Amino acid sequence: MGEEAVQRQGPAPETGKGVPPQPTGGEPTGGEPAGRERTRRKPTARESAVPESPGRPPRPTRTRGRAAAALRSPGALNLLPLLLAAALWLWALPRIDFRHIAEFGLLDRFPLTFYAALAVLTGGFVLTLRRAGTAPLWPATYCAAMLFALKAPPAILYDTVRYAWASKHDAIISRMLAEGGIHPGAELTGGMSAYDQWPGFFSLDAALVRAFGVDAAASFINWAPVALGLLLVPVLILIYRTFSDDWRLVWTGVWIFQLANWVGQDYLSPQGFSYLLYLTVFAVVVRHFVLPGLAGTLRDRGTLDPAASAVPPPTTTRQRAVAVVILLPLIATINASHQLTPIMLCATLFALCLTRRYRNIGLLVTTGLVMLAWNLTMGRELFLTTLGTLREKAGDLLGNSRPGFAGDPTGPGPELVGDANILMVLALGGLAVAAVLLRRRLVRSALPLLLAAAAPLPMFAVNDYGGEMIFRVYLFGLPGAAFFAAAALVPAAGAASRAAVTARRAMFVALPVTLVAMLAGFLPSYYGKEGMHYAPPAETALTRRAFDRAPEGSLILAATGAFPDSYYRYDRYVRWFFTEQEVDENLRMLKDPAGYLAGGIPQDCPAYVILTRTQGEAVIGEGYLPEGGFDSLKAALKRSPLFQVVEENTYGVVLRYRPTTGG
Repeated sequence: MGEEAVQRQGPAPETGKGVPPQPTGGEPTGGEPAGRERTRRKPTARESAVPESPGRPPRPTRTRGRAAAALRSPGALNLLPLLLAAALWLWALPRIDFRHIAEFGLLDRFPLTFYAALAVLTGGFVLTLRRAGTAPLWPATYCAAMLFALKAPPAILYDTVRYAWASKHDAIISRMLAEGGIHPGAELTGGMSAYDQWPGFFSLDAALVRAFGVDAAASFINWAPVALGLLLVPVLILIYRTFSDDWRLVWTGVWIFQLANWVGQDYLSPQGFSYLLYLTVFAVVVRHFVLPGLAGTLRDRGTLDPAASAVPPPTTTRQRAVAVVILLPLIATINASHQLTPIMLCATLFALCLTRRYRNIGLLVTTGLVMLAWNLTMGRELFLTTLGTLREKAGDLLGNSRPGFAGDPTGPGPELVGDANILMVLALGGLAVAAVLLRRRLVRSALPLLLAAAAPLPMFAVNDYGGEMIFRVYLFGLPGAAFFAAAALVPAAGAASRAAVTARRAMFVALPVTLVAMLAGFLPSYYGKEGMHYAPPAETALTRRAFDRAPEGSLILAATGAFPDSYYRYDRYVRWFFTEQEVDENLRMLKDPAGYLAGGIPQDCPAYVILTRTQGEAVIGEGYLPEGGFDSLKAALKRSPLFQVVEENTYGVVLRYRPTTGG
């Protein structure tokens, strides 16, 4: 028996010489038990109330104790919010009234249990950050669950393709399958020739359609946001782990990226696909393209932020050359799929060259040559046209940074979306700037990520990209901004200063409050205009009947192209989306819609007008027409003798142009 046990028992009892001391409790080595009355434990009142019986099994106190301990274990505490959120979400899913979307999109069609499920997921994620370093599987599970909860409802519920541009891409893929290839030299109206000149993404999807044995990409197109989001997570982890050893910071950055990615470029699109490849190239570069001897003190833990990672080990010239060869297929695929992403990639690689440790001129030159080669061969026509517009757009910072709306969106729903967009940008930017100012040592080691976030900004001086440049700059700057926003919310562990202790205490309140606020901003930004993204099957059937009715070569008029199936059989018709112009011109058009449209229809050309419910939502949401303008337009065309109603139902109207009242 050790010294500690002796001290607990107290001094040994005195005994006569030669008589060994007797134990103070229990049975002696031989004979009858000694001191049983003193050592027996007094039964509790509960035990006294239940008489013992010879055949009664022992009470399962130990089993219940183990069950209680299991419920209090970290794994159970992480699992319970996940199960509760799943139950709430599954209960809410069939109660989402997506067939009766009003002015607030899906915001007032989601039941309260849907919002409760998202709040529970947020709380559960914050709990998992306590042990993110030893159990990273839990935050990963919550990130995947939140992504699925946010973006899977349309994929599960909708019976048509969500979003007009997704249906446009479905039409492009269907044409490729029908014709068995691409035709880069074909002349198509409305800029549709560009899709044959950058066919990489659509060729891949055509192969997927055949591999899955389905009729068209429409069968899986609504799942693209979920699939692309899940594929982005491991790439973001590679990037963030390059600059931070703190798993709490890494997972918070991933979470913020998901909530801040509201710009709607994650549908089945060349941009969404190329963006994934762009981040993959960036991850490889920052991890495996470090020049030898140029890290300086950035491998000394004493000079780094407690959450920062040391600079990755350097690579030799031969290793970097091999990496360039490995990256070439990805770079070529980006160039074959999208026009803007290769430019953003070159801008990012150039920004990395501003740091001595990532100054890889060979990779930058190789990427630029691949881009130039594609633009001068397959994409020559559009490339030369774009160069012609640079003279007009270059240097117009205000014009190029303006959102692609003809005017101000009207109605409470679109106005809420606009306000939410602005607040989300301000919140993300404010947090990122705070981290840059307050965590200087982290900025030193993560400088490549900061430069990559700033690299797209000069694009405002080049072009407006059809009013989309502001959204693309935000999208390409988002990974870096999300990382530094997370750094503002997750203070470094281990720092013992008073400011660090105060920051860690504030995190317990600031982190969940901020994540809930960003969630509240994401929902209207992503689902606030759902009325222009979902079209019932009866509406799409009306649109297809109108196209099938029109002779090949006809002119198809619509208020806007932002409605599903607007590009159905796009290679057989000419289209005119007549409100997609300046607001002043639209106001002039509304004074005499029939005469205005008749003046733009070529002589002896069959012409049909398609006006649908989703077009009415789109022209208001995009600011093309004032409130009530779409209804007055439709009524004026129906009254005019120049147009005859061919078909009309609650989802829209189709009219045929007739030059004379008798025809």
